[in-house]
Amino acid sequence: MDAIEMITERRSVRKFKNEKVDRGTMMEIIDVARWAPSWANFQVARYTLVDDTATIKKLSTDGVKGFVYNCKTLEEAKGVVVLSFVKGKSGKIDPEKDEYATDKANVWEVFDSGIACQTFCLAAHAKGVGTCIMGIIDDSSISEIVGLPEEETVAGIIVYGYEDGEHVKPTPRKEVAYILRFVDA
Repeated sequence: MDAIEMITERRSVRKFKNEKVDRGTMMEIIDVARWAPSWANFQVARYTLVDDTATIKKLSTDGVKGFVYNCKTLEEAKGVVVLSFVKGKSGKIDPEKDEYATDKANVWEVFDSGIACQTFCLAAHAKGVGTCIMGIIDDSSISEIVGLPEEETVAGIIVYGYEDGEHVKPTPRKEVAYILRFVDA
């Protein structure tokens, strides 16, 4: 599968087979995902994999603010990645100083996490593992449930597994002319 095919064929998967993805496969996916670019190569992304049914259930009841679509997807999930990042590094030239190199300050951490998230999802897709990124989340509750270190914060959660049923068809995309502009001298 080439890169363009991976990008255009990957879909959010919300229905999974009743089968766990083995930890060896997940380690292979993380091995690829760790190559995601990051500010000054600080590599702030962290992946906490949850494949314990009771913990996933707790994430469903306490981690997604009661958002029904997320609760339902999590109730059937066999695996969840809590994507987090180490705070206070991205956006700085020297992570030991409290000076940001951009007006975006610590927002760059979220940018790095987004790159890591997309890289993870594409690596999973290449290995035949479906994913769905969930953004309606309760950061502090999830942090507590999975025991994240103090220096990390939750960026998002990603449900993963083997897709059950027909591959989801793509949703329409805006035309290139609508999203692209050129600057002429």
